[in-house]
Amino acid sequence: MDARVSLIHRFYTEVWGKGNLDVCDEVFHEDYLRHDPRPGDAHGPGGQKRIAESLRAALPDLAWQIDVLFGDGEYVCGGWTATGTHKGTWAGIEPTGRTVRFSGSNIFRFADGKVAELWNHRDDLGLMRQLGAQTPPSAPEPPQ
Repeated sequence: MDARVSLIHRFYTEVWGKGNLDVCDEVFHEDYLRHDPRPGDAHGPGGQKRIAESLRAALPDLAWQIDVLFGDGEYVCGGWTATGTHKGTWAGIEPTGRTVRFSGSNIFRFADGKVAELWNHRDDLGLMRQLGAQTPPSAPEPPQ
């Protein structure tokens, strides 16, 4: 397995699957930048630790399944499915006790052997619906 792919496998397994946040120091470059639909400070390994810590606090029994993982040059792409029980506040939503299942994908760009950038796409709308949160109304049909 390619070293970069192995590192992302370790990140998914250790950080998301087990809550070992110190692995972020091994994986993410000091100048790491996260591109995510949810705003927030996600710079450097510490930013990624805060994101993982927040989600794991909301879903303390978080289980992480790697669906696909491959690399090409300086990029690694991963797809995953997560499940957990909503026992802590997440995105301003108080604990519901509901079990949720959601998926996402990431594109990681490497520099100097570590992740320099990450583009994150997660099914936040599906997750919010499972938590019973209000979601924006559907977009109007385009004109014919």
